[in-house]
Amino acid sequence: MGHKWRIKKGDEVIVLSGRDKGAKGKVLVVVRKTERVLVQGVNMVKRHTRPSSAGPGGIIEKEAPIHVSNVAHIDPKSSRPTRVGYRTLGDGRKVRFAKRSGEIIDA
Repeated sequence: MGHKWRIKKGDEVIVLSGRDKGAKGKVLVVVRKTERVLVQGVNMVKRHTRPSSAGPGGIIEKEAPIHVSNVAHIDPKSSRPTRVGYRTLGDGRKVRFAKRSGEIIDA
């Protein structure tokens, strides 16, 4: 059985464990196959690249994916980690909401 995907591209998340614990950022990419997410400014790694026609070589610093279990949504009201639930609105739309405060996450 796979993972329930409650985190989407563009969500604001906080890192729960690892060397970047406590860091907040926006989800740039969700890799469902490996259950990982790429968070802006988190888990920065150095990549040594050789010069090519695409650009000059050197040491490039970029984000590396982290496992989805190590991140949590940020509550829109309290800015603390929260779990995510689903709710159906009166007009029939299914939206995500923060279980900590009840605030709707989806716009």
